This record gives sequence, C-alpha cells and structure tokens, in this order.
Amino acid sequence: MALPDFTPRVENDPKSVVIHLTTGKGMEVEWKDGHRSVYTFPFLRDACPCALCEDERTKAKRKAGEPAKLAPGALPMFKPLVKALAAEAVGKYALRFQWNDNHDLGIYSWFYLREFCPCAECAGRRNGAQ
Repeated sequence: MALPDFTPRVENDPKSVVIHLTTGKGMEVEWKDGHRSVYTFPFLRDACPCALCEDERTKAKRKAGEPAKLAPGALPMFKPLVKALAAEAVGKYALRFQWNDNHDLGIYSWFYLREFCPCAECAGRRNGAQ
C-alpha cells in the first residue's frame, strides 16, 4: 500500500473554515482550489483519525465517516446526537474537536479532511468512478 503524499498543495489548503458549534450543523471548508466541503458532526466523529477509532473501524471493516452497524438482531437504542462541544486549531495544519461523548483524541489534518470529503464528486473519485 502506498503511503499518502502529504506534500502541501493548494487543494489541501483551506481558504475559509466555518464551524457551526452552536447550531450543531457541522463544518464547511472552502478550499483554495475552489472546492467546497460540508461535513456533518456525525460524519466527522465517525471519521475520527485517532489510533483508537482507526483500529475500531479497521476491525469492523468500516470506512472513515461510515457509522457503526448494529449487530444482527440488536435493537437500536437511543443515542444522543453527536455534537462538537469545542474546536481548536492544531498549528496551521489541523483541527481537533472535543465531542459530547468526551472523545478528543483525533487530529483532523487539512489533508485528511480533503481526502475524506463526503461530497459526491470526491466520494466517486475514492471509489474509482471518474
């Protein structure tokens, strides 16, 4: 498996970032190349890049941003809506969120966020569609 190329590029550099903490809508990023990404907080929480979450996703064979599946026969239980309680810049290269489930280990680099942009165009590119 080839390692990702973290070389700074205009498509991995945000022009503007809006995080909707009070409304709970999520986050919007306008990239310097003109692309626009919209992330919901549940998507971001399910895409947490920390080692603990990555290990859990790998074992469950889930992709970043994909919610956990219920076990066969399990009944869905009430689960509070995922919300970011706080967000902070990590240098000039990333963001860190504090989630309402007390998780705050993930550092979301701009490269990572662009790599997992949930828009149809980017998702199609990741899945091999052109």
